[in-house]
Amino acid sequence: MDTVFTPWQSLGGGILIGAASIFLMATLGRIMGATGILAGLLSPSSSADFGWRAAILLGMVSGPVVVMLTSGQMPEIQVPVSTTMLAIGGFIVGIGVTFGSGCTSGHGVCGMARLSPRSIAATVTFMVMTGITVYIVRHVLGA
Repeated sequence: MDTVFTPWQSLGGGILIGAASIFLMATLGRIMGATGILAGLLSPSSSADFGWRAAILLGMVSGPVVVMLTSGQMPEIQVPVSTTMLAIGGFIVGIGVTFGSGCTSGHGVCGMARLSPRSIAATVTFMVMTGITVYIVRHVLGA
């Protein structure tokens, strides 16, 4: 399994995510955590609450279409695991989001920017566990 190093695309994506987070906080006073946005979309408190959440989620899933319109082709996506493994992984992430009171976007982008101790602890935990997981998958399991 090769990892492609894409510093310019990563920098551009990071800038866009940061700018969107700042814009959402400045205009609506809301944190741009994907899990919270999705949860609020499924049970919105008002029609205005539904509207901004739906717009953000539509923006998140329309990225590949923007790539296709600008480059002429859909981005290549390779998923080296089965659908069953994806479902199991999604379930495990759902448990983590529940116990961690948020996801990587809420804690890692918005919480870290606000110097929230809970978000700093959560982000450190995410990063350490990611490193351990990559090491196990690549060097112990040999995938």
